[in-house]
This record gives sequence, C-alpha cells and structure tokens, in this order.
Amino acid sequence: MNTDYDLIIIGGGINGAGIARDAAGRGMSVLLAEAQDLAGATSSASTKLIHGGLRYLEYFEFRLVQESLKEREVLLRLAPHIIWPLDFVLPQARGMRPAWMIRAGLYLYDHLGGLERLKKSGPLDLWAHDYGRPLQDKYKKGFRYSDCWVQDSRLVALNALDAAELGAHILTRTACTGLRVENGVWHVELRDSENGDTETKTAAMVVNAAGPWVRQVLDGNNLAVAKRTPHVRLVKGSHIILPRLFDGDQAYILQQPDRRVVFAIPYEGHFTLIGTTESDYASDPAKPVISMEEKIYLCDAINRYFKTGIDPGQVVHSYSGVRPLIDDGRGRASAVTRDYHLEMELSFGAPLLSVFGGKITTYRRLAEEAVGRLLPLWTRVNENPGSQLGWTDTVPLPGGDILNGDFDSFVQEQVDRYHWLSENVVRRYARAYGTRMDRLLSGARGTQSLGRSFGDGIYEAELDYLKRHEWARTAEDILWRRSRLGLHISHTTIENVRDFMGK
Repeated sequence: MNTDYDLIIIGGGINGAGIARDAAGRGMSVLLAEAQDLAGATSSASTKLIHGGLRYLEYFEFRLVQESLKEREVLLRLAPHIIWPLDFVLPQARGMRPAWMIRAGLYLYDHLGGLERLKKSGPLDLWAHDYGRPLQDKYKKGFRYSDCWVQDSRLVALNALDAAELGAHILTRTACTGLRVENGVWHVELRDSENGDTETKTAAMVVNAAGPWVRQVLDGNNLAVAKRTPHVRLVKGSHIILPRLFDGDQAYILQQPDRRVVFAIPYEGHFTLIGTTESDYASDPAKPVISMEEKIYLCDAINRYFKTGIDPGQVVHSYSGVRPLIDDGRGRASAVTRDYHLEMELSFGAPLLSVFGGKITTYRRLAEEAVGRLLPLWTRVNENPGSQLGWTDTVPLPGGDILNGDFDSFVQEQVDRYHWLSENVVRRYARAYGTRMDRLLSGARGTQSLGRSFGDGIYEAELDYLKRHEWARTAEDILWRRSRLGLHISHTTIENVRDFMGK
C-alpha cells in the first residue's frame, strides 16, 4: 500500500502532539495538521497543573487518579525545566468536607501513585505556619500536599519539536477540510488557513485528536459512527490573573459552597492565577470569553478565604478554554469525568482512531495507548523491531536533559556561563528552553550577537529560534503561547515584536 504517510493526525493540542512524538519515535511516518497554532485552544487554557486530581476521588475515579499520580512523577523527570513541584494548602472550612474525609483522600493520594520526588501530605496549623498568614483568621487548621506546575503550551510545543526531530511533519495553520477512504487508503484534504491553498495527502491510518472539534471531524465528513461512539460535552473553564496576592511559592486550593474547588497559584513571578470555573458551553470553541459572572464567582472564592479582598476591576488578564469532556450523562459539569476514551473505527475501510476527553496530566499515557492500538494495524511494524516498545516514559523532552533534574544548579551554571546577559533573561531562557538555550545562544559572546533588541529582554535571536524550531508565526504565538511575555512587557515592546513578525 503506497501512501504519503503511515499516520496523519488531525489536531495540534497536547494529545495530537503527544501521539505524533510517540508514533514517530517508533518508526512511523507521521503528518500532524493543526488548523491554527499549536496549543491554540484547550491546551493553552488549562490551570497549568500536572496533578492527580484530588477531588476526583469523590467520584470514585481511582484508576484515573492513580494513573495521573504516576504520570506526575514521570513528567517531572522528563521536563524539569517546564514542570516543577508546588505545595498546595487546603484550609479546613466549616460546612465543607469534613476533616476525616480530607485526611482519607490525602492518604489515598499519597499511596495510589507512589511518591518519589514529591512530599507527603500532612496537617497544617494555619495560625502558626507562614502558609496561613494570607488567610483570614477564622481558618485555623488545614492540610498541605504536593502536585506539579506545568507551562502547558510549552509542553505541547516540545512534544511537537521532538516529533519533528524524529521525522514527523508538523503543519500549523493547516485545517483538515475533507476526510475519505479510497481503496483502503485515507485521503485527507488540507487547506492552508492563511492563503487558502489546498492539497490532499494519503495515509494508512488517521488519528482524530481535534479536541472540541472531534465530533465535527466525524460528523462533518459523513463518517457514520457506531452507537458506542461518545458525544462530547463542551465545558468552559475561565481563569483570572491579578497582581500577586500573597508571598511565597505555595498555592491554595479553596473549597466552595457548591462543592467545587478554586485554585490560587503563584504565576509568572508577579501575579496570582485564579481558576477555574466550569459551565456548559454551546458557542464556537475557538472563541470562549470570560463572563462578568465568572469573574465575580472567582473573586468571591478568594474573598471567602484571604484577608486581602479583590474585585473584578483588579483583573489584569483573563483567559477561557473549552474542555471536550466525554458526555457521560452526569448533571453538573464539575462531575463529568476527566478520563479519556479512544474509539477505534475500522468499518470505513481504513483505521480511524478518535480521541475523546482526557487531561493534560495523562497525555503521555493516552498517546502510548493510542499508538499501541495502531501498531497491530501498521503494515511496516515487522520492519521496525523496536516499535513494540514504549519509550516516552524515559526519554526527556527537548531541553529536559538536565543533570539529575537539578534545575537550580543548572540555572546557576547558565548564569555563570552567560554572565553578559541579565540574570532575569538567563533564568527565563532556562525555564523556557532548558538545555536547548545553548542552541538559541550558539556562538553568542554578548548581547550584540543576539540581533535587534525589542525591549524588556527580548532579542531577535529568540524570535528567530521560535520561528525556525517552534512554528511561531505571529506575535501572539510568541507572547502568549511559546511564553507568557505578554504579561510582563511594555506596549512598545509588544508593538516592536508585532512589527518584526509582520502580524
């Protein structure tokens, strides 16, 4: 069977990028097509946590929590530059979950996945501990546990980068506009979203990882699906960002009267990230916008616990994302499972695997399972003896090969090595690029070697690197997805970057 590719993947979010990386690493020829930018939708609008999902225990999702907790440790090893541990403080509130229930949940949390680099949970005297200082005096007791933070959109970009270096073709701003089978081969029509040009590529197999558009890909191409194929429930989650509300590196998980939880997390050094809301969504998944009602809900969540009150007028930035959850018939959006489901359909004459649900923490396991489902159907599997072996749990993501995962020591080495750069810029490069910062700075001996300065520590060399290696095409790609520099830099610097990028 002659095809352009073994596998074409529709969707450049975390699941699509993770599957591309895994499949390319096992010897498949892979094309990934993303209609907009990598992580342009759900995968850049998360709460940015690699976590087990403590509250999922209430819904008896033990397998999901266990898998998530195990992945938390794996991902921390693979990408210590963009993933790091956080302490979470859970104040005990009157009328909320009783203390015995929280203790039992934290005991399971500690033991379901196994702790390697993260600390065990434990009780907190909030009146005596520094973690209690920002909280109102009525909160005397609480609990502490550990989870991890992730730069979510960078996680997507690094998976795509590794896939490309393993031979995958990554096409951004390229929409799938047609999908059909002829003579046992998929014909995938692709349209350049910028100039309108179309072309058709063929593949033996297709993965539909279109996130909120997963059913649209099926239904819009008249691909009659089986009754067992899930429907998608779109749930909007919104976050607000305010000037830093408290000192320290700890985060807070705050129980609410509606039994949801809201996080308050140190963000980008100078800010606090607060989220998330959860509400059903029926509009365009590409254009979710926070409502005033959501802003008030999140501010009220903070005002129930913190001494310093906030209001919507203090919000410096907000973002919303649409999560494509499996429609399991549960009433409340917060109760809908965050687990994933892989639906394999062979009746079209060629394999089609669709991805439903999931969360960023379990993307690597989802990808491993997806490729495992495809392997028996891959005609060249016998030519690639190593393809049967999973590999993504041990090989670091680009830039993650930091000695012993000791990020602090790595940063100090870079500060000493690149003494001619400001320490803030070196630390930012280390966080964003890890050991790959040496490629960005290759041959540079001073700031004059980095090309034009756009202001606020942004140099032409970095923008060129992101254009060449990470598919950045617009100022927004750079300032809000490859980084969060848009929060930190002046309007003049933003305009300089826009002028340079041309859009």
